[in-house]
Amino acid sequence: MALWRGPACAGLLALAVGCVFLVEPQLPRSALRALWSSLQPGPPEPGPGSPEGRLAAAWDALIVRPARRWRRVAVGVNACVDVVLSGVKLLQALGLNPGDGKDHSILHSRNDLKEAFTHFMGKGAAAERFFSDKETFHDVAQVASKFPGAQVLLCGPVGPKLHELLDDNVFVPPESLQEVDEFHLILEYQAGEEWGQLKAPHANRFIFSHDLSNGAMNMLEVFVSSLEEFQPDLVVLSGLHMMEGQSKEFQRKRLLEVVTSISDIPVGIPIHLELASMTNRELMSSIVHQQVFHAVTSLGLNEQELLFLSQSAAGPHSSLSSWNGVPDVGMVSDILFWILKEHGKSKSRASDLTRIHFHTLVYHILATVDGHWANQLAAVAAGARVAGTQACATETIDTSRVSLRAPHEFLTSHSEAGSRVIFNPDEPVTEWHREGVSFHFTPVLVCKDPVRTVGLGDAISTEGLFYSEVHPHY
Repeated sequence: MALWRGPACAGLLALAVGCVFLVEPQLPRSALRALWSSLQPGPPEPGPGSPEGRLAAAWDALIVRPARRWRRVAVGVNACVDVVLSGVKLLQALGLNPGDGKDHSILHSRNDLKEAFTHFMGKGAAAERFFSDKETFHDVAQVASKFPGAQVLLCGPVGPKLHELLDDNVFVPPESLQEVDEFHLILEYQAGEEWGQLKAPHANRFIFSHDLSNGAMNMLEVFVSSLEEFQPDLVVLSGLHMMEGQSKEFQRKRLLEVVTSISDIPVGIPIHLELASMTNRELMSSIVHQQVFHAVTSLGLNEQELLFLSQSAAGPHSSLSSWNGVPDVGMVSDILFWILKEHGKSKSRASDLTRIHFHTLVYHILATVDGHWANQLAAVAAGARVAGTQACATETIDTSRVSLRAPHEFLTSHSEAGSRVIFNPDEPVTEWHREGVSFHFTPVLVCKDPVRTVGLGDAISTEGLFYSEVHPHY
């Protein structure tokens, strides 16, 4: 948990889930591949006239800062020190051999770790799991932290290492300091990377931890009590998924306390909740139905979290076991609409929820209840743009390193007679409306050879929030 002093910046979510890199001493493989590719003859690289170049230029023209900007942002309560390294190399160092993949809601052993990592690497999908065995996790973490090329990523409970990494502009209440750090292990893999017979279709990461402090959300009350003095314009929360390692009784009780604490945040301060990978349907259902959604203003989530939410709460398309490739735009739109109509703000419902930022690899959608937010066209474009720059580790979109993979044609709904959209790179944001809810869609320019996979969703939600403007009646 921490509080931002001074102007809001593009890294406002970074403390929740990671932002500070200690640069790897050796040149990354991706940089070597890029250097080698540059020396080889091949087809001309995409330029300003390509779909990628036209899209990037159109974004730049659309992205304007809001009239009213966030000055002070409070971020909590999930904080840790992340160790980022190659997943395949770590499993090899642990003496684990390639095998069949299998999902595990909780990891109990090294073999569970291997099977779960294999399962998600084969899908090219992101995931996060709790490791129940403290001693085994400690042993694995020791190997990981000493592994050549491992990076430390700051992402709460603030131990000595985390406190050392914090910027001077981040204020940490003394009550949130603790004697030890919580470590999360981030196992990355590249697109096309092989392990035995396995080949990853996309670059992504698998996260696991034995994190009890964040799992109990120990710092929530300290965080909320600090807000009166800090007086933020915006509150950003994350960490509810960490409770999966707790008992059902604890989850039920703590969620009620979470709602009470959020309700203590002064009226008029927007609250953004960033969701994360979960496997416990009962916990997710409780988050939806025990007034958590009613207490927050904005949500950020990806395609796995969106479908799991619908499955857990009997929403649209909940019979779908998983997405088949790129998530269908119309189905995503239906679920976003359902969340806002069933749990969002309305004349007959005491809810503050008016905004959802959905992100997947190849496109984003911002859904908002009409009359509460402005500048969302720029916000969704900015969120998509930062996905390309963060993944490629460039300051601006490099059209030679990204590709346009979003669907060129799609329906805006499957639950009703949705309109058919044919995408035009010169008009990169498509807008449609449905019963008081507005949707803004834009593609992502996907990095062909990503340098970073961890923290992208949080950078995306951050940038979208940075360019968003909430109407004063909040």
